Amino acid sequence: MLGHSGGEDPGGRFPPQVGRLAVVGLVLATAFIGARTVLRPATFGERGHYRSAALTAVTSLETHFAGREECEPCHAPIVDRKSASYHRGLACEVCHGAQAAHVASPIENTPPAPRDRAYCPLCHGYNPSRPTGFPQIDAALHNPGRPCITCHDPHDPTPPHPPESCSACHGEIARTKAVSYHAQLPCTRCHEADRRHVTSPRGFRPTRPAARDFCGQCHAQGATSAPEIPRIDLGTHYPRDMCWQCHYPHHPEAN
Repeated sequence: MLGHSGGEDPGGRFPPQVGRLAVVGLVLATAFIGARTVLRPATFGERGHYRSAALTAVTSLETHFAGREECEPCHAPIVDRKSASYHRGLACEVCHGAQAAHVASPIENTPPAPRDRAYCPLCHGYNPSRPTGFPQIDAALHNPGRPCITCHDPHDPTPPHPPESCSACHGEIARTKAVSYHAQLPCTRCHEADRRHVTSPRGFRPTRPAARDFCGQCHAQGATSAPEIPRIDLGTHYPRDMCWQCHYPHHPEAN
């Protein structure tokens, strides 16, 4: 008869570890079922896989927001102006606060209207995480000290005239570029922008250079630019890469 190793069971039974795991699993299953029975809300499952009493609890809460549909019957001229503006998708109560009380008693409850300068930059202050083309300003440089409503009608916030410079909306880029070797380059040297970009930035976006030859106009060997400008051989200087993969155009120091 062949001998058996110490880890085998000649009777064909499971190893003792399996039995221990089965006991642990049984204890956990029992604890789960018990906790579910004890902690389960009384109305759970009456109408679906949720606590039925939650419907009553939610509907009994006091209503604070009215919805823009309640604003439209009394404020038709403003609604018409806003519906054709850049703020057409903005609910009235975003700026005027919850107005269920005003709808119920218009004279006694007048909606507040933000008139200080700090409110509009909550959406329009420069933030690099916002979508490209979303109107943004550098609040410290863009008409400092003046309330936004001095120049912009909140219900139709189209600027009264286009910004005088790119820095009005692209403040962070302007500050970065101001301390770089490209400080003297106008933005239009590298970007072509339709005149309508200033009033519809997302509809008419500026172009950006798409080839190495563009940077080579100033930086290639043999370029006719000022002699102090760094030169490279476009044919041998990382020929498979675009210049802006290593050099940030608004602050193009070498890595």
